[in-house]
Amino acid sequence: MKYSEKYNYVPDAEKIAASIQAIVAGADSMASPEVLKTCFSFMDLTTLRAQDTPESVRALVGKVTRLRKEYPSYPLPASVCVYPNFASVVKASRPDPELHVTTVASCFPSAQSFLEVKVRECELAVENGADEIDIVLALNAFLADDYDTAFNEIKVMKEAIDAAGKKQGRRIILKVILETGLLVSPEKIADASFLAMEAGADFIKTSTGKVEVNATPTSAYVMCECIKAFYEKTGRKVGFKAAGGISNAKDAVCYYCIGKSILGESWMNKNLFRYGVSRLGNSLMSAIEQSTVNFF
Repeated sequence: MKYSEKYNYVPDAEKIAASIQAIVAGADSMASPEVLKTCFSFMDLTTLRAQDTPESVRALVGKVTRLRKEYPSYPLPASVCVYPNFASVVKASRPDPELHVTTVASCFPSAQSFLEVKVRECELAVENGADEIDIVLALNAFLADDYDTAFNEIKVMKEAIDAAGKKQGRRIILKVILETGLLVSPEKIADASFLAMEAGADFIKTSTGKVEVNATPTSAYVMCECIKAFYEKTGRKVGFKAAGGISNAKDAVCYYCIGKSILGESWMNKNLFRYGVSRLGNSLMSAIEQSTVNFF
């Protein structure tokens, strides 16, 4: 493991498994309406379908607009996450700039293309209104143990995103998707986490949601421990995003409890903690209202 000595961190499989077991056992007791609404505010409400159209994207944003009228006590989700060509659609139809425009980029979900193509896609997304960009770790390099190339790709895209944002007087948030289900081992997940943070990630994210294994409590636990170790070494707070398969309130509370137990209360806000979801909203609302809600 390349980073274990530098950050004094090696995943302890037994400790992680025992901690997750305890967290899962206590998650139900944490599911208060306040916590559930906090989880709601962490959502990057996502549509990444081949059949997405400007009309369907506007309809999703329209539901968030209706939320304020029909459920005024609820916070807005953190963002709406779409393919980069829909950034301008979300920007034009959102009810409030507080609802960020998030787009995937870097030839999502595989990241299999030329770096120049990935960079230009990131720039175009920002030029068209993206507040946040979710890129994918170059697994073609990382899994070949070519960490320098994987690091450089993130660094170059970060620089391009920053420059494009600066032209508009905006700071753009960069999230790096590690695709943890394909990394397999906790040691590889840790290496990918530290590499992405060193390269400039503002968030590290579990998954694209497009592979067989997506977010898991184990991957989340390791990533949060890496975020803590990175903060203790550098003083820079990096956010965490769980994505892929998080569809019910119990899952959301479980990840909330993992984050809070490792990172503390100061991380439990939408500036540092997110869920990438397409189905979670209704489950959270149903749990809060104590009746079935089909809003989204």
